[in-house]
Amino acid sequence: MTETTATKTPAPAASSSPAADGTVPGAASAVHGLSATGLLRSEWIKLRSVRSTAWSYALLVVVSLALAAVMSSTLDLQGADASMIPAADQATFIAQTATFGVFFGQLIVAVLGALTISGEYSTGMIRSTLTAVPRRLPALAAKAAVLFVMTFVVGLAANLGSYLVASLVLSRQGLGVSIADPAVFLPVLGGALYLALIAVFALGIGTIVRSGAGGIAVVLGIVLLLPMVFQVIAAPWAATVLPYLVSNAGINMFGLMSFSPVPIEWWVNLLVVLGWLAVSLVGAAAVLKRRDA
Repeated sequence: MTETTATKTPAPAASSSPAADGTVPGAASAVHGLSATGLLRSEWIKLRSVRSTAWSYALLVVVSLALAAVMSSTLDLQGADASMIPAADQATFIAQTATFGVFFGQLIVAVLGALTISGEYSTGMIRSTLTAVPRRLPALAAKAAVLFVMTFVVGLAANLGSYLVASLVLSRQGLGVSIADPAVFLPVLGGALYLALIAVFALGIGTIVRSGAGGIAVVLGIVLLLPMVFQVIAAPWAATVLPYLVSNAGINMFGLMSFSPVPIEWWVNLLVVLGWLAVSLVGAAAVLKRRDA
């Protein structure tokens, strides 16, 4: 008798062929990367876990409070009755005291903004970031959004704290204006907004330069040195350009100092700052899309 051997048909292997819609199963996450919420959470974790962030924000608050204390304590009315000083002048002085730290705080947040992205390039973490977000630009947008919100919140807290310090010191001389007064609250709010915008501006510069030292040098050159250069140029065109530099427009934005012989509305100064910010971010987006990490 001939023994018949049954042939077993092997089970079909898992298919890796494209699905009906043309996509490979499991590839969707690799193509689309993290969700918007996941991106924001990731950037929030990265920003707050870096020691330079905590030190920078702490320094911003300390400097603001210290300068407010020094500036308010040096006021000498020389025996004059504080009640005779017009309320508008009192509000202006208290607003100047509460926002005086912004002049130095802009340098602190500018350095932080440049380091936020350049630190990832120096450590190689940027490769992991761009792998998780292949389209790249959402990662830049998430970094900018998180940095803007954190800097605005800390800047507002620093300005409000400076207002409290100034009010406490000046109350001994009979000066006092409520924070609800628009002449005080709007400059306090505008100062915090400017700090947030300059931090994101520095983020864009850091993305373009991709170097910690280089990014800091470029940002501080634009914010600090460029106005000095234009001030020493004895030419009418230099005086015309001076109010439209990012730091001058930002300080003018909250209405406490003017670098132009002709008054410029606060919203014009805001548009100038936003213009500088747009140039920075557009350049950063172009570099991020074209260059490899």
